[in-house]
Amino acid sequence: MGSNKIFQRGQKNQEEMNTLYLTINISSVIVPFLFSFHPKIQFYKKFNSFFFAILLVLIIFIPWDILFTHLGVWGFNSTYVLGINFFNLPIEEILFFLCIPYACVFTYHCFNKFMLLDRFLKVENLISLIIVGVLLVLAALNYKRLYTSVTFLALASFILALKYIFRVSWLHKFYFSYLILLIPFIIVNGLLTGTGLNEPIVWYNNNENMGIRILSIPFEDIFYGMFLLMLTVSLYEHLSVKHEG
Repeated sequence: MGSNKIFQRGQKNQEEMNTLYLTINISSVIVPFLFSFHPKIQFYKKFNSFFFAILLVLIIFIPWDILFTHLGVWGFNSTYVLGINFFNLPIEEILFFLCIPYACVFTYHCFNKFMLLDRFLKVENLISLIIVGVLLVLAALNYKRLYTSVTFLALASFILALKYIFRVSWLHKFYFSYLILLIPFIIVNGLLTGTGLNEPIVWYNNNENMGIRILSIPFEDIFYGMFLLMLTVSLYEHLSVKHEG
């Protein structure tokens, strides 16, 4: 009887671990989703713009994720996922690209709605040039490291395109939002990369990054996240204006 209870307890613990990545995703999005219908926020009116935007982003980021998983740039710990895979990606990883951008764009929408995003207006050009310059230098110095070079070049190129080709007017708003969002980013990404856990949910091959960690988070993740959200916001802004027009 005692051994049976121990077995059942161990099985329950295993099931709880298998749902950890899913739980992180749901916990990240549940409050923003519920508040999307608040009469003073009304983010639900932007659902069409957001979901079309994230669909286009997934077309880029899911193949990128599949390729880097195949090349061993990163991978996933089977202990913390359900075991439902799509081209070697856990279903939780695909949900990540929906849940996290939703929570972040919701936050951006709230800041924008309540006029809290103009604090970086006068220094946006300087911030953009510093980010691009640092990214290009680091990409050149680490050209053999796939995660570093691809991420930094992609983000630097995208910022330059937004500034000098598309000439968007919202970059200062994005920078302020992302600075605030780094707080929940460190919490969520810290859990995913192993902070407070025996093993990481998502592991990284240090041969493909600079090996610099913030807690357990690879330094590159900050800019990977920035690129993911900047691309989402750019499409969201474009579609919102088009829809309102």
